[in-house]
Amino acid sequence: MNAYTGEVIKPELISWSDKEHSLNVDRMDDTHKEFTDLINKLYIAPDEEFRYLFDKLCNHTEKHFSQENELMLQTSFPAIAEHVDEHRRILAELNQFNKRVKKGLYSFGRAYIRDTIPQWFSLHIITMDSALAAHLKNRQSAAHNQAAASTLEIT
Repeated sequence: MNAYTGEVIKPELISWSDKEHSLNVDRMDDTHKEFTDLINKLYIAPDEEFRYLFDKLCNHTEKHFSQENELMLQTSFPAIAEHVDEHRRILAELNQFNKRVKKGLYSFGRAYIRDTIPQWFSLHIITMDSALAAHLKNRQSAAHNQAAASTLEIT
């Protein structure tokens, strides 16, 4: 509790920071904020909520990765194979831990959320997702420049 305001302060495993996490691609940033919100809820969830939230995290991550994979395919992202492989690896880990959580073995899921996910998330954003974001921005800029050039040719 904040001694000055009386506000209850919830501990966070991943504190969203635009400087540290934002890729300046709204679609990606919004999904990443949802992800960090789920991780933070899991971090403080009692056992009776943890199982539901872990399953929700698995579903959210699968949907997120599927959308990102499709975006990479549609835009001919050069590093698609490596990025998709990383998505597969993390989904496999999440699903393995989800099986344990569904059996009531919450400590395994809690340890994974606490000890693995924050570091993985930060590394994934500054490496793979930042490369994808740069690729998307370059394609958008090129499309804009091409449209502007076409307009000049018409007049």
